[in-house]
Amino acid sequence: MASQLHLPADDSVQLLVTHSNIKTFSADIRFSLQTTVEAVKDKLWKKSGTSMESMRLELYDDTGSKVGDLNEDFRPLGFYSPHNGYRLHIIDLDPTSVTSGGWLEDTSLVEKYTISDEAYNKLDSNFRKFKEKMISQNPTASSKKLPDNYMEDLCANIKVGDRCEVEPGAKRGLVKFVGKAEALGPGFWVGIQYDEPLGKHDGMVKGVRFFQCPPAHGGIVRPDKVKVGDFPERDPFEEEEI
Repeated sequence: MASQLHLPADDSVQLLVTHSNIKTFSADIRFSLQTTVEAVKDKLWKKSGTSMESMRLELYDDTGSKVGDLNEDFRPLGFYSPHNGYRLHIIDLDPTSVTSGGWLEDTSLVEKYTISDEAYNKLDSNFRKFKEKMISQNPTASSKKLPDNYMEDLCANIKVGDRCEVEPGAKRGLVKFVGKAEALGPGFWVGIQYDEPLGKHDGMVKGVRFFQCPPAHGGIVRPDKVKVGDFPERDPFEEEEI
């Protein structure tokens, strides 16, 4: 009789995922042990930007020793006997990948568009002219400032480490920061590490580091946009037809 793969009663495992090109990429992700290696790659492609065709996966135990390569796409993840706390390392084999060269980590490598004040002022319409017009029409509006404790009461039940859902879009993630952020404006803010690359940064905004998360996974919003509770990470395959 052929041997069978016996999975534990808890048919899932939480792994630390790292990336060969993105040194700041580090995420704890839960996988079903019955998920194929191909499906794992598809899920990681959406999080890391490395295409499935260019992705090689290595599994390391909690002591840092290599367990093996996940090189058979049709195998279930459980075939490789991963345990909670093991590390799944993504190696991007494509030298032209969007993840190569540090582009997703060092924004100084990106050529920025600049315009002189003289050329900006010559534009028929720009934000500066719009702002001046609005102030001239309502001179008291610019003097209205939010109090320092703006929305502080809404933070009473929000704490770092909470799972949450953020509007608009019902985006899910993990609370990474709660407090004031003078660089963004008066009052209280909540920093989120989204489960998917739906954010705008890695936890650094306007030169201030509020928290650490993978590139394009970070967002900072007002607390009225955040609902904490039992919001597990969505399985991208849960709505697929079986």
